[in-house]
Amino acid sequence: MTLNSSVVPVASWLDFHVAVLYCATMSTSTVIPRIHVLSDHVANKIAAGEVVDRPASVLKELMENALDAGATQIDVRVGGGGKRLIAVADNGHGMDRDNALLAVERHATSKIRDVDDIERVATLGFRGEALAAISSVSRFTLITRPADAVSGTEVQINGGKMADVKDAGCPPGTQFEVRNLFFNVPARRKFLRADQTELTHVRQTFLVYALSHPEIGMTLTVDDRPVYNLAGDAALLDRLAELFGRDYVRNVREVRKEDGDIRLRGYVGMPHLQRSDRSEQFVFINGRPASAPLVGYALNEAYHTLIPKGRFPSVFLFIDMEPDLVDVNVHPTKKEVRFRRPDAVRDALIATLRAVLTRPADGASAAVSSPAPGTEASEEAAPGPRLRIDDLPALPMFNYPRIAPKAEGEPPPPPVFHADQVGASTEGETTGAPWSWCRVLGQVGGLYVVMETEDGLVLMDPHAAHERLLFERLMKDAIERKVRSQGLLAPESVELTPHDAARVRKQLSLLEAMGFGISDFGGDAFMVDALPVCLGDVSARSVLAAVATSLEQSGERGGTEHWAEERIAKAACRAAVKARDKLSLQEIEKLVIDLAGADMPYTCPHGRPTLIFMGFKELDKKFGRI
Repeated sequence: MTLNSSVVPVASWLDFHVAVLYCATMSTSTVIPRIHVLSDHVANKIAAGEVVDRPASVLKELMENALDAGATQIDVRVGGGGKRLIAVADNGHGMDRDNALLAVERHATSKIRDVDDIERVATLGFRGEALAAISSVSRFTLITRPADAVSGTEVQINGGKMADVKDAGCPPGTQFEVRNLFFNVPARRKFLRADQTELTHVRQTFLVYALSHPEIGMTLTVDDRPVYNLAGDAALLDRLAELFGRDYVRNVREVRKEDGDIRLRGYVGMPHLQRSDRSEQFVFINGRPASAPLVGYALNEAYHTLIPKGRFPSVFLFIDMEPDLVDVNVHPTKKEVRFRRPDAVRDALIATLRAVLTRPADGASAAVSSPAPGTEASEEAAPGPRLRIDDLPALPMFNYPRIAPKAEGEPPPPPVFHADQVGASTEGETTGAPWSWCRVLGQVGGLYVVMETEDGLVLMDPHAAHERLLFERLMKDAIERKVRSQGLLAPESVELTPHDAARVRKQLSLLEAMGFGISDFGGDAFMVDALPVCLGDVSARSVLAAVATSLEQSGERGGTEHWAEERIAKAACRAAVKARDKLSLQEIEKLVIDLAGADMPYTCPHGRPTLIFMGFKELDKKFGRI
């Protein structure tokens, strides 16, 4: 029989299905599962899976509680990558005994009272789930005291079960200790990574909150070793300099704009501060580390044409607006928000960032983006520094050097330039070059070199050409283990982000074989006292940061025998090229000749063209002469 719910009464329809279920139950031995309410203990463990998935998640929740409590100093201790210990102490307002006991209950919070408050949340936390979830999967201790109380309260919970509550002597504020995370959930503990990997995530989380609240003093101690000691009452630029270095902040520009209800502030990196991932994109919405799809879209649009596709700029951006214009109740971990007026936010971001990136450096921006004394300012709106020829005479011409013929079947050697050979005749000689002679006509756009040959017009990108030559030279020496190093006048200490440091540390032996004098200095610091000769005068930090990003992009295996050497060489050469801002005419001439002897002279190691040729016949066609 076929029933049509559109004509059969609802009551009859339900009666029919109840009867069918009853008959099926009577005719078989199957027992229908009964619905029951889960205990709080089980519910807390389930909630812990949403809120706490690794030690870094615990640190996030505890630091947010400290910030919401009005703390001006937060001290973090970590042991065993966070699996053995995460301790957070603050000097916030603290709690009395009753509130301390309520704080570890599920859905207990001081941030909201009714459903309407969710529409205008101004704090980082509000769900009341974090402490209950954390205490259910760890050995948890809470010690707290209000400033006006004589003594404090200590609460101990083991795996969600209350173990002890007692008076405690402690300073004003709150201290959390989370030990043996997931000790009672072995299945979850098995999914945790190695201590070093978990520590990297913990440190990245600390970095995020250190950036979001530069006015708060913060310390981080890892396995009893101080890692960060950040002073309070700091400006964002000072906090950036502490975490990323003074050289880094010279390449960022300040953002400060108010567009109606939307206030934008922070710093954005110049186009050459680009990465293959979004690990240096820090976006804070009303002080909360969060983002939204439209923010990523706006950043891509703002940097469109300034950086290559697939690359991401460095940004430290604060978006502030009234709480009721932002919906933070989207995700259990509050990583994503929604805007009431998304179009306005998107348009304000694009317009503001475009204006910042294209305007000349002035005022506050000049303090962080101006070049060092004695150097010439570069076109900062362009993707990276531009190479210029300062001593270009009118229509200079030079020939390729003569090369003696080799034995039959053996390819000619690459040309080697000598200054006294400029203008020498090459008639009757084999040069191995694409043209027998070349004349440098000038430079256009502050970058591209225009040349004339016997066959037509050539445009050369000195960046790409220089990078190709450095790459082939470094790769050849690396494979043959003949890399020559040059010692730095003064060893350079390089501090990397936790993610970058982990990648570089895995390839220390290979870096040393490729001519880098590098040693682990502890934490995320490395001491560099030598670089490959071919790289010239380049910043050790820029080289190591580029190497780390390139290694991450290739994964553990790159599919070729020398994948790691190739990645390191490409990154190092790109960094070396960007360190140059001008070339002399003689260097341009040498670059042209050396490029002719390269194995792959027509593209850089990343696939961009080095030369574009337009023959005289093609020019004649364009001018209607044929």
